[in-house]
Amino acid sequence: MTSAVTFRLSLRSLRAHKRRLAGTFLSILLGVSFLTGTMVLGDTLRANFDTLFADANAGTDVVVRSADVLDSPGTAGGVRAPVDAALADGLRTVPGVAAAEPSVQGAGQLVGSDGKPIGGQGPPTLAGNWLTDGRLNPYRLAEGRAPAAPGEVVVNRGAARSGGLHIGSTTVLRTPDPVPVTVVGIATFGASADGMGPSTFTAMTFADAEHHLTPKGAGQASSIQVRAAAGVGQRELVDRITPRLPAGVQAITGTAATQESTQLLSGRFLSMFTTLLLVFAGIALLVATFTIHNTFAIVVAQRTRENALLRALGAVRGQVLGATLAEASAVGLLASLGGLLGGIGVATGLKALFSTLGFALPTGGMVIGAAAIVLPLLVGTLVAVGSALLPAVRAGRTAPLAALRETGVDRAGQGRSGTVRVLAGGLLLAGGVPVAVLGATDGPSVALTAGGALAVLGPVAAAFAVRTLGAPLPRLRGVSGLLARRNAARNPRRTAATASALMIGVAVVTLFTVFGASIKATLDSTVSKSFAGDLAVTSPSFGAGGSGISPKVADALAGLPEVRQAVGLGRGVARIDGHGRALDVTDPARLPGIVDLGRVDGSLDGLGTDGLAVSRSEARQHGWQLGQSVTVGFTDGSSGPFTIRALYEGGGLAGDYLVTRQAWAPHRGQDADTMVAVGLRDGVSTTAGKAAVEKALVPFGSPQVQDRDGYAKSAASGVDMMLSVVYALLALAVLIALLGIANTLTLAVHERTRELGLLRAVGQTRAQLRGMVRWESVLVAAFGTVGGLGLGAFLGWALVRAADRAGTSSFAIPPGQLAVVLAAGLLAGAVAGLRPAGRAARLDVLRAIATE
Repeated sequence: MTSAVTFRLSLRSLRAHKRRLAGTFLSILLGVSFLTGTMVLGDTLRANFDTLFADANAGTDVVVRSADVLDSPGTAGGVRAPVDAALADGLRTVPGVAAAEPSVQGAGQLVGSDGKPIGGQGPPTLAGNWLTDGRLNPYRLAEGRAPAAPGEVVVNRGAARSGGLHIGSTTVLRTPDPVPVTVVGIATFGASADGMGPSTFTAMTFADAEHHLTPKGAGQASSIQVRAAAGVGQRELVDRITPRLPAGVQAITGTAATQESTQLLSGRFLSMFTTLLLVFAGIALLVATFTIHNTFAIVVAQRTRENALLRALGAVRGQVLGATLAEASAVGLLASLGGLLGGIGVATGLKALFSTLGFALPTGGMVIGAAAIVLPLLVGTLVAVGSALLPAVRAGRTAPLAALRETGVDRAGQGRSGTVRVLAGGLLLAGGVPVAVLGATDGPSVALTAGGALAVLGPVAAAFAVRTLGAPLPRLRGVSGLLARRNAARNPRRTAATASALMIGVAVVTLFTVFGASIKATLDSTVSKSFAGDLAVTSPSFGAGGSGISPKVADALAGLPEVRQAVGLGRGVARIDGHGRALDVTDPARLPGIVDLGRVDGSLDGLGTDGLAVSRSEARQHGWQLGQSVTVGFTDGSSGPFTIRALYEGGGLAGDYLVTRQAWAPHRGQDADTMVAVGLRDGVSTTAGKAAVEKALVPFGSPQVQDRDGYAKSAASGVDMMLSVVYALLALAVLIALLGIANTLTLAVHERTRELGLLRAVGQTRAQLRGMVRWESVLVAAFGTVGGLGLGAFLGWALVRAADRAGTSSFAIPPGQLAVVLAAGLLAGAVAGLRPAGRAARLDVLRAIATE
């Protein structure tokens, strides 16, 4: 028999039994759609951000800025000192300079017509001066005019629409000090965009911008934007400008500035973003692999006689193996082609999902690169072929004499090989658990934990688990329940393979649920331990956010009759031990009774203008002692010795370094508090105190006021959002797993046709038959769900322990959320069994009995 003949036979078999491979087709299609969508979204975002930054700097040929950059934890690109705004006057005299304007950029959050801040939960809220040169300014007036007097502003059209603002509206701009402003103009970004992506921008006069957004309030700018005269290149103009610049100031081309911004975003945010999505696409494809393998294993077992006849007619092992792999290749290729089309819809859906959850992404047309077509197509096909490889090898080993005897397809794969599999699974379990524990406790090592996790996925105990989980069924559902239990346990290998896909999905869901609950428990513990106040005034809890809280708020609240004490916690950055470090800026005398730093050695009251308070863990890491002097450098270029005058516990609301406002004031940038802790006087209820504080905050733009419980919950709001994203991304993997259960049951119904006919002949009703198949589906889903819950909880514990250095010190299991996962798994199992059960109930009894 020639290879061409066997190939044609495989294609005919594929057409004749296409319904058997429908689940495989859908599994590959969904997995490839997710992978394609992830890659398309990544390409699209890179192109959109490239266009965004290119448009922003389109008219700028040279950027003059501070040469020194201070790395800042949590601030992409670090922090630069301002430059002298008067430099612009000198640059205008340089040959080849057509225009030069000082640019002031800072944080500024508008308050909408409803009294609520606009934006701030993710995209930045920016403020600056309106550039008068039309080519240097990326914004274009759509309505009104440019700001000309104090308090006049132009806002981008997107911010105006979000906040219900229009020409003539009066509102407050938080810088973070409240600035009363009047909207005199509404601008587009470029010719027609509502803004620079989802960010907001408020433009003031240069005098207002330097007064409210720069440290000294006058004579400073973030940078100088320069436009070249006709015929002068960017590099040439940089060479002409550089000799005119003072020490510590540099000139770079506009193209270099654009590339720097693009690379910074692509190298950090987009890489992390796309890697996260690719991980979930990988999980979906891994789940699909289990489903595909199980399907081909059953199909090959059902075709034992057919393959034996091929062998008897002269087909060699390689031809039977090749025919099976050709079938898998055809299914994989067709499904992958469908997945390429579905990927565009997935990319659109992912973008909408993140926008709905507050992570607004820049708008723009879809960009589809060659890699986003070739790689998913290749991966989908290889996954199909790789998953079918072992069943194909088994098909090639079919003996010709098998055509002469009955084949028990339902027992295929059992026997000695099944015993070996159980022993191998036991060894993996025995080795995997200790490795995961070692990774969690000895080091700790996330890599070891992940390695142990992969090993633990190997072993299964399907027969015992299904019999245990199905023990109540005979009493609850009678004979149908008994038969469902036996059917689920009759082929442990198949049950394990079917449930493993669901087990992986549920395990990952459980892992993130447990890890998220542990983070929230840690945050609750932190607030309970270190926040002794009654109320908290807060800025946005996550994202690039708004402008923070005015440092004047604490003084204003401290003067209220209802308030015992109020203290603000600001954030700065300095270079300590050669690295950028976050500083907490506060008034130490106000901390006692509101913010608990634990045991304090030394004196917080004696920090003065040259003293540091350091957490004990940080001091131990550097070998520092009380009274020791360390060099602290600031963004303004100055540095000097600071004396360690206090050591505290750390790990609470305060970070590792604490300085006074007096020490920070000469070096500050745009000063802001991240929170203000408020303690109420004895006898003042939380409700009354909150009302008084909210009233006092109206002139400051009405920042959020929360009690202790509300503050703890808001601190964990980012965790809830993370879990929402994770659940949405994992839904596809769980859906693929459920398709695998439905597909396996459909194939099982096909191979048990005669058995089902006999059951009907001896008196089983259609309803009983449907119930039997549905409960078999529920038992398989229960095994996968319960196993996934146990595995995910264990791996969650290991991950919490492995991440302990990051501050996740409290382990918590949320019973309510895990109960929902369990109920959802059982319900999904029942739904997955509906179609196979309906098909089984519709079988013609006589034809079923006559089936061979």
